[in-house]
Amino acid sequence: MNENITPYQSETATKKEQVASMFNNISGTYDFLNHFMSLGIDIIWRKKAIRELKSIKPRIMLDVATGTGDFAFEAIKILAPEKIIGVDISEGMLDVARKKIQDRNLQHVFSVQTGDSEGLHFGDDHFDAITVAFGVRNYENLEKGLADMYRVLKPGGKIVILEFSKPRKFPIKQGYNFYFKHVTPMLGKLFSKDNRAYCYLPESVAAFPDGEEFTRLMNKVGFTNTRDRRLTFGISAIYTGTK
Repeated sequence: MNENITPYQSETATKKEQVASMFNNISGTYDFLNHFMSLGIDIIWRKKAIRELKSIKPRIMLDVATGTGDFAFEAIKILAPEKIIGVDISEGMLDVARKKIQDRNLQHVFSVQTGDSEGLHFGDDHFDAITVAFGVRNYENLEKGLADMYRVLKPGGKIVILEFSKPRKFPIKQGYNFYFKHVTPMLGKLFSKDNRAYCYLPESVAAFPDGEEFTRLMNKVGFTNTRDRRLTFGISAIYTGTK
C-alpha cells in the first residue's frame, strides 16, 4: 500500500499533513502544470470520467480531494446537478477553487470546505454520486477513505475515481516511466515553488495499488459492480462502483 510514500522526509508530520502542505505550496501553479505536463489530455480524462454518471443523473454530489475544483466544474457542465460539495485538506487549493466559483457565478451549485475522505462530515446515505480525481493515491489510509465514501453514498449511488495508472505494454511503459521519473520533476522544479512535489508524484503513482488490486479494495469496503477502465494506453484509469 502507499501510506508510507510521503511528499517530504518528516519524522513528525503525518502523510495527511505533508500532503496538505505540499498542495498549499503548489496551489498557484497546479492548474497550469496539470494541463501543461499532460498536454491537455487531463481535461479529456475528466470529461470521460464524469460521463460515467450520466445514466444515474445525480442531483446531490460530493467531490473528494476537489483541489481547485476542475472535476466538479466538469460535472456541472455535463450533469447539471442541483448541488456539489467539494472537500479538500488544502486551504491553498480551496482558495483557488473559491475564486473560480465566484468568477463563474456558481455559488448556488458548488461550495467547498476543508475535509478529507477518512472523516467526512456528512451523514450516512447522503449523496447520489461521489467523484475523486487524482486524489486517492494521496490518502493516508486508502481503505478507510474508501469505506467512509461508501458510508456517505446513497444506496444505488455511484462512485467515479479518476487516477493515474501504470502502463504495462512496451514501449509506452518505458516512455511513460522516463517522462514521469525525469521530465515531470524537472518541469515541476522549473515552474513550482516546491521541489519535492513533482518528485512525490511519480513515487505515489508507482506505489498506488492500481488495476485489479484497487477494485478488490473497493469490493472489500462494500462497492459492487466495480470496473477499471484504462485511458490513453493505461496512463490513467477510471474506476467505478455502486452501493
